[in-house]
Amino acid sequence: MSEKDYEILRQQVMALAEENACFIPLMSNVSALVMESMKDLNWAGFYLTTGSEELVLGPFQGKVACIRIKKGHGVCGTAYEKDQQVLVKNVHDFPGHIACDAASLSEVVTPIHNASGLVRAVLDIDSPMEARFTETDAAGLQKVCDTLSQMIRWEVE
Repeated sequence: MSEKDYEILRQQVMALAEENACFIPLMSNVSALVMESMKDLNWAGFYLTTGSEELVLGPFQGKVACIRIKKGHGVCGTAYEKDQQVLVKNVHDFPGHIACDAASLSEVVTPIHNASGLVRAVLDIDSPMEARFTETDAAGLQKVCDTLSQMIRWEVE
């Protein structure tokens, strides 16, 4: 996708958040939007922090996934621990990669923060293609997640 495509995606996320910013429906719709908007994906979704040094599966699109991931483990746990986006061109080269779907070959994971700046979730996107994600993808997804961080409500309605 181009920078322009990511700006459109970001605006669509904003529109969804304006309709309902509660994290459950918003993340559900955003995972569907990402899966529909980006080519060559096999998984798009969220893992939520639990307050106990792990992530738990949240809304997603794709095959059955790992339910819990410890902080610092795999790509998602590493993004959570380091509080930074992790772009992996080939998951087999990533030490400690967790293979929820053996078909996944590349991955990008981006943290989402609450108003206090704490990581509350990560957006995880997987592809069955090696080197599927570019720096443009990473930058675009970072902007989408920054928008989510600003607009999302963490209380259940």
